[in-house]
This record gives sequence, C-alpha cells and structure tokens, in this order.
Amino acid sequence: MTPTLTALLCLGLSVGVRTQVQAGTPPKPTIWAEPGSVIPWNSPVTIWCQGTLGVQVFQLYSEGTTEPWDRQPPLEQGDKAKFSIPHMAEHYTGRHHCDYLSPTGWSERSDPLELVMTGAYSKPSLSALPSPVVTSGGNVTLQCGSQEGFDRFILTKEGEDKPSGALDAQPQPSGQTQALFPVGPVPPSPRWTFRCYGCYRSKPQVCSAPSGPLELLVSGLGKYQKILIGVSVTFVLLLSLPLILLIRHRQQSKRSKSDAAMRETLTEEDKQVENRGRNLTEEGQKRRQGEEFHPLTISPPQSPGGGDPQGATYAQAAVSEAPQDVTYAQLTHSTLRRETTAPPPSQAGEPPTEPSMYATLAIH
Repeated sequence: MTPTLTALLCLGLSVGVRTQVQAGTPPKPTIWAEPGSVIPWNSPVTIWCQGTLGVQVFQLYSEGTTEPWDRQPPLEQGDKAKFSIPHMAEHYTGRHHCDYLSPTGWSERSDPLELVMTGAYSKPSLSALPSPVVTSGGNVTLQCGSQEGFDRFILTKEGEDKPSGALDAQPQPSGQTQALFPVGPVPPSPRWTFRCYGCYRSKPQVCSAPSGPLELLVSGLGKYQKILIGVSVTFVLLLSLPLILLIRHRQQSKRSKSDAAMRETLTEEDKQVENRGRNLTEEGQKRRQGEEFHPLTISPPQSPGGGDPQGATYAQAAVSEAPQDVTYAQLTHSTLRRETTAPPPSQAGEPPTEPSMYATLAIH
C-alpha cells in the first residue's frame, strides 16, 4: 500500500468518526427539584430540566409512561426549562424523568427524580446513639422509630434537596418499627441538623410528617470558637481605633478652646479689677494731696445797721495736708454759754478780743 493511499484511508476514517459524533444522540439532561424532593402536602415545588444550548422543547415524564405529562419551551438562557407544581399532592409523587429536542434529535432521558410527599401520617421520633455530641471525624448512629408500624424510613439533612438515606423498617419487641442510619465521618462543621419520615411499602412516596430536628454537636470546636472570637474582637478593635482616636482628639481640642476662652475672660476681668483699683488709688491720692483749703463761713442774717451783728458766728474749715486728715474750725459767738477765763486786757485803741473756741472735725 502506497503512502498516499494510507493517508487517504486515515483521513476517511477520521472524517467518519467525527460525523458519527456530530450526528449522535445529544447528552442526557440534568433534573432536580426546588426547594427539594421531599415536599410537604399542599406546598409548591419546581422541577428543573437542563440540557445544551439550542434546545427546542423539554418534556417531563412519570416513570413507566411513554407519553410526557408536561412540555415546556426553554427559558431565555436556551438550555433549561422549569415545570411548576403549585400544590403538592399524592398524584405528583413517584419518579420522574425529562428529555429535550435539539437540532440533532431527541436526547436521552435524565436520571430519575423521586418526589416524596410528607404530612400524610403522624411523625416518628429521631435520636442519636450513643449521643448527639460527636468528635470531629467520628461516626454516630441515628435511630428513627414509630409506633405506627411504618415499613420504610427516610432520613434528610437540612440544606440538601435529596434524602440522605432510605431504609426498610425493622420490627422491635416493643411493637414499634425503627431504622438505624449510620452517619459519618462527621466533618468539623458547627451544625448538622437531621429529620426523618415514616412511609408504607404500598405507597413509598407518601410519608409521615417530619420528626423533630436533631442537631449534631461536633466536640473539639470550643478552642476554634475561642480563637475565632478573639480574632473577631481584635479585628473590631482595630477598625474602631481610628474612630476612638478621632473622638478623643476632638474632645481635647474642645477642652483646650474652652480653657483658652476661660483664661482670656479671666484676664479681661483681672485687667478691669486692676484698672478699677488703680483709679481708686489715684483718686485717694488726689483727695489727700491735691485738695486746697476752703473756708467755711456760717453767718446769721445781718442786722439793719450793718456790720457784723453781735453774736455772729464764724467758722473756718481747713483741710489739712497732714496724713491724719484733721479739720479745725474756729467758732466765735458772744452768746455761747460756756465757762472760760477772761481775756487779757487789750491795748489802747484796739477792740477787745473775743473769746474763741476750736473744734476738731474729722473728714471721712
């Protein structure tokens, strides 16, 4: 075989394989339910089906049927569709599949989605053996049981849309049935919450109301929580430190301005007091040193004949410049009743000297 013929054969085989792949069946879609596949009675649920781009139509089937019970066009994204159930009921329960039509043909059907309706019977009980406190990485057994005589029990974990497990019930001497679900290894998660349901074999997708929640506590997390709390507190303090410093700086600035204003006010008052004291001192000095002698004369009405009447009184006041500030007044009156010595005889030709009295006046 020549090299050219060999190359042509290889090229033909390659083109044939590529053509088969392009013309083959589209990949099967993915199916899931929101908020989950275990739905309380009369609650809404949405079934999603996702394929490839360019889908023309999606179809939803119940297991064991050949005809779809719903068809939906793709959404704006072009690769998925949703099937809405406004009120969950018993006839929606069971397994479901979806497929889609693309330009190359119909896809395979998806894996099954099992819808379970709850709330049809009374709830079972759920407990942990030996304890709900589990070490990180350890194992625990969850016991679900009921006096209703259920044939099957389902275990669900909060946050997951599919059941964590389903087991046939085991009869007990007490008359109740139960199932033991092994759980583990438990990761170092702060919270794992479980519930369980009871069902009958005749209607495996119609189950009881959920049991009370059972929360597994992972031991050994205390020190991590303390570390986390310490880091959080440190982080908060670091974030709030600039704010604290700013507030403190503003308070100090306000206090400094207030102190300065107070000092300025006190200084002005001190100046006023000092000026007032200086003025008083100057007035006192002027009053003591600068006052002149002012005569003070008190005279009664003059007689008709003129001249000084008999019995006139004269008063003179002098302001002394002495530090004692004493004032002397001389009084003369012939009619004053007093006891005094006779004046000495006057010289010839001079009028007799009238007796005089002096009184000391104090000026305040």
